Amino acid sequence: MEPEMVAFLRRIGKSLTIAFCWLAITATAAIKGDNAFIGDHINLGNILFYVWLVISIIILIIIYKRMWFSKSD
Repeated sequence: MEPEMVAFLRRIGKSLTIAFCWLAITATAAIKGDNAFIGDHINLGNILFYVWLVISIIILIIIYKRMWFSKSD
């Protein structure tokens, strides 16, 4: 295969792997830790989970921007 195509497919594979790992970690923290659902009141677990969610999605977007808009690779 052409080198450009191999690099493109690797980038797709990396993107999917990163997204799946992020989703697995976030879903596990949300559901197993019972942090995504706010019951009668907000507790520390809810706050930490949603802070993690916002910070990690920003980091994920930065990683994707660097991965897809870089000139090298």
